Amino acid sequence: MTTKFFRKTGLSLASLICLAAPPAFTLAATQQPDNTSANKNSQGTPTADQQKETPADRDLAKKIRQSIVSDKSFSTYAHNVKVIVRDGSVTLKGPVKSEDEKAAVESKATALAGTGKVENDLTVKASSNP
Repeated sequence: MTTKFFRKTGLSLASLICLAAPPAFTLAATQQPDNTSANKNSQGTPTADQQKETPADRDLAKKIRQSIVSDKSFSTYAHNVKVIVRDGSVTLKGPVKSEDEKAAVESKATALAGTGKVENDLTVKASSNP
């Protein structure tokens, strides 16, 4: 393309690239998140939007999240589990890499919340390696 073309049409190189490339949002809008079916099947169990906003619940959730994230032996899955606190009761949701990791995350939450206060709804993500 020549400079004459750009002057004649009023287009810039950037606008041509935008016109030629498919919009990124169309791909994202058609792909469902990994846990969509799990979210639909979680009727009756707390979800992240139902977390209480009391200072004690927020503080407990923060401490548990910090404890999980600071453990560098955990996978990215474990670092991203949902920690939901309602009236001092903790619900853990999301995928983790192994049964050991599942137990370790629960152990960290129990150490901070207390025995009998943690509901472990974590699932072990199936390995994609043969």
